[in-house]
Amino acid sequence: MTQTLAGDFDYDTHGQGYARRRRPDPRIAALIHTALGDARTVLNVGAGAGSYEPDDRYVLAVEPSAAMRAQRPPGAPPALDATAERLPFDDDAFDAVMATVTVHQWRDTAGGLAEMRRVARGPVVVLTFDGDELERLWLAAYVPELVAAERRRYPAISTIAAAIGRSTEVIEVPIPIDCVDGFTEAYYARPDAFLDPRVRAAQSAWGFVTPEATHRAVENLRADLASGAWEHAYGHLRAQPQFLGSLRLLIGRP
Repeated sequence: MTQTLAGDFDYDTHGQGYARRRRPDPRIAALIHTALGDARTVLNVGAGAGSYEPDDRYVLAVEPSAAMRAQRPPGAPPALDATAERLPFDDDAFDAVMATVTVHQWRDTAGGLAEMRRVARGPVVVLTFDGDELERLWLAAYVPELVAAERRRYPAISTIAAAIGRSTEVIEVPIPIDCVDGFTEAYYARPDAFLDPRVRAAQSAWGFVTPEATHRAVENLRADLASGAWEHAYGHLRAQPQFLGSLRLLIGRP
């Protein structure tokens, strides 16, 4: 895949539909908003279509993809065309800085994290995935290529933690069974969703899997759903209200 100037995934070409399928889940949002504490000014870095931005305080967003900026809803805070690695703000310009499911896509992760810490007076809040825990989701058995690609993309949790604060809290985020934010683990109990190309298109991970591997995984899953093999192995998940996968919330304090 051709690397763009802004990161490792071309959202201008492939980012359509994110606002529709990657909606903020209110339970995850509540954790993020709590992590922001009493901050009155917040910068959202790699903001995409605006998921998880709080609506009870001043927010400014940074997003390099025009396609993603265009999907921000009416009335959303303004989004500047800039990258995490070069934030156009003074030191300590914001009470808090946040980044949700984006740090793995940055060209220079260390530089972007350092910039977030530089412009934040208070907490730096990062929602991301732990690459060492991706195999908790059964999907790994169907498309190991996706897990391998994602593991290469995600910065180590310890690396992020060290960069965003003198002390950093790491929270294992439970994923609700009816999660409306359509990342891969959100469908842990809804396997049929992966048969829908529109669902996969809103998950950048599939962009790093060959069409042949994707076709094989989808057809194997389709067959196992039809035969009952998936139900036999993983059907208990349909009654499991939450899933502890690889989703992590990091709160770095100065």
